[in-house]
Amino acid sequence: MYTLVGSAKNRSARPLWLLEEIGLPFSHIPANAGSPEARAHSPNGKLPVLITEGQTISDSTAIMTYLADKHGCCTAPAGSLARAAQDSMTQFLLDEFDALLWTAARHSFVLPEEHRLPAIKDSLRWEYGRSLARLADRLQGPCLMGADFTLPDIIATHCLGWGAMINFGTPEGALAQYFATQRARPAFIRAMAR
Repeated sequence: MYTLVGSAKNRSARPLWLLEEIGLPFSHIPANAGSPEARAHSPNGKLPVLITEGQTISDSTAIMTYLADKHGCCTAPAGSLARAAQDSMTQFLLDEFDALLWTAARHSFVLPEEHRLPAIKDSLRWEYGRSLARLADRLQGPCLMGADFTLPDIIATHCLGWGAMINFGTPEGALAQYFATQRARPAFIRAMAR
């Protein structure tokens, strides 16, 4: 049995979606970062946290990689060329989308006000637009890695939604169709309803 701590309104949405895709039973504690519920399972209050076998795993990508590898779902086999390509896409998404969006969040509300640089968001928005074009060029089929739904699809869809929510840009053309298709997946809909 797994327990996932975190809200569908933050990066916890990613492992929530994967758990729904795999179809595993799990309990969910819908906590926000820094809350008492979060601190009970994560000393620094960061989320998400997966609890399994008396251990905790933090970081959405680490949690998803663990679950996908353990259950053989939504991932290419470890040690394969397909996995290397998948991992390359994952790193691209984390570097070119997630990092930009997280930096924008830090300079909007996470950092103490005296340490925020609001003007940095203009540069981040410009970079995000370039990243959207690069992602569109890398789209290989109905999913990022071709025909099969994999972890990068979860990360990309989450980041595209986050970027649209904060007015960083919306996908266009084939990327818009990809985004709509991923968000229509039944497991995505179930995860976001939590």
